[in-house]
Amino acid sequence: MDKKAQDKKRPIMKSQADWRKQLTAEQFYITRQGGTEPAFNGPYWDCKADGIYYCICCDAPLFHSNAKYDSGTGWPSFFQPIDAEAVEERADNKLGMRRIEIICKKCGAHLGHVFPDGPQPTGQRYCMNGTALSLRGDDEKT
Repeated sequence: MDKKAQDKKRPIMKSQADWRKQLTAEQFYITRQGGTEPAFNGPYWDCKADGIYYCICCDAPLFHSNAKYDSGTGWPSFFQPIDAEAVEERADNKLGMRRIEIICKKCGAHLGHVFPDGPQPTGQRYCMNGTALSLRGDDEKT
């Protein structure tokens, strides 16, 4: 399925202007334009708090802190999403590299990339932009 067909299936569709009104300039750059925050600089890369990480754009639950680990890369890393249906994988061949981009299935926000060098039990490293996420404790109401 091509990108336009995928986008038409998304539950949340907003114009670029609406996203710009909702998000900070950095959040817009990362989530809507596929940007990347500098390593060891964004939120959550060294966070040890318990809770659930949500999409900054649409508030969809994406990752649980019990799947977070220190990958040494400077970005928040997880070995699995909270649910297989929470994120979508897309081939990313930009910058002369072959990578797998991870996007929010609910709104299409760029979150980061997944690599096959993570810990067990999955062997995956979901290397996310902290700016694309919002952490709330397990006991906070959603």
